[in-house]
Amino acid sequence: MITTVQVELGPRSYTIHIAPGAIERTGAILQPLLPGGRVLVISDATVAKLHGKRLLGALQSAGIDAVQETFPAGESSKSLTQADSLWQACAKHRIDRSGAVIGFGGGVSGDLAGYVAACWMRGVAFVQVPTTLLAMVDSAVGGKTGVNSAAGKNLVGAFHQPRAVIIDPDLLRSMDDREYRAGLAEVLKYGIIRDPEFLAWQESKAGALATRDAATVAHAVAVSCRIKAQYVAEDEFEHGARAQLNYGHTFGHALERETRYTTYLHGEAVGIGMRMAADLGARLGVLTEPDLGKRQDELLRRYGLPLVHVAAGSAAGPAADPAAVARVLAGHCSLDKKVRKSRARFVIPVKTGEVVLREVADPALVEAAFLSAIASR
Repeated sequence: MITTVQVELGPRSYTIHIAPGAIERTGAILQPLLPGGRVLVISDATVAKLHGKRLLGALQSAGIDAVQETFPAGESSKSLTQADSLWQACAKHRIDRSGAVIGFGGGVSGDLAGYVAACWMRGVAFVQVPTTLLAMVDSAVGGKTGVNSAAGKNLVGAFHQPRAVIIDPDLLRSMDDREYRAGLAEVLKYGIIRDPEFLAWQESKAGALATRDAATVAHAVAVSCRIKAQYVAEDEFEHGARAQLNYGHTFGHALERETRYTTYLHGEAVGIGMRMAADLGARLGVLTEPDLGKRQDELLRRYGLPLVHVAAGSAAGPAADPAAVARVLAGHCSLDKKVRKSRARFVIPVKTGEVVLREVADPALVEAAFLSAIASR
């Protein structure tokens, strides 16, 4: 049985299809939704090796002319250089305006493939088939596409909504344990920012989630997608409420940039960033529920995620103390997408299920929030 979640965007509305074994039904789902031209499947080499033949077979069995291109796995491939290589592949495979692109893989694959689709021929049809937990519950839904640059993470991109999102939770069985656990940070996020009942459910099911119990994971994916779809429908282009989805991300993006995207998986950095955001909320007097930080910390522990950033190896110097590292990290926030009029904005928890977006003009407060989750080696 397929669980469906609708993303309501008027003429750009689409359906999220969630079911074990959904990859085998991809062709049947997409055949009536695509323009009819050739389809380019874009995935990293690891996903292509594990699941590529199954997806291509499902597409071709439905009469869809599909070819595949791969790129090296890892965050470093989310670049304009790699995007240009894939645009050349679009030309080689004669992907025209009747064609389509499928992003098949984790967040890097979806973001990169989506950006390629958004720009090629000024926009061709796009589909998301995520294979990681983080992509299933977050990045595959909502139309955000893009690449990283030297200036910062995700600063180059476009909104380009998919025609459909097809989620097969069975694909999570092949995930690396660390990658899987990193995705749980985004699941936790939804309970904190929007749904107290979902947070309480996670507290009762944390062990089952951490060990990938199939029914528990499928429920978490469906609830997360429903919440994400609500935000996207309310605020497609992130002018207001949708920015709440960036809870923990401003801090997390700074950690990723400082460590050159080599130390943390995205969800790990976001998890640490959520702790910093809660600390900032307490310092600003915004956080009214003292136990929220403790509940958040406990779930991060049960999910096996890091709780602190280790200062050693920072660009501030090999022997830099935590305070020096915090100053460097705070400086990175000035290049975050949520900056307005040179003031960094942070998503700050008020209580379970409620957050606010707040400008913080005092850099000392931001540095202190970073420092709250930095340890020296």
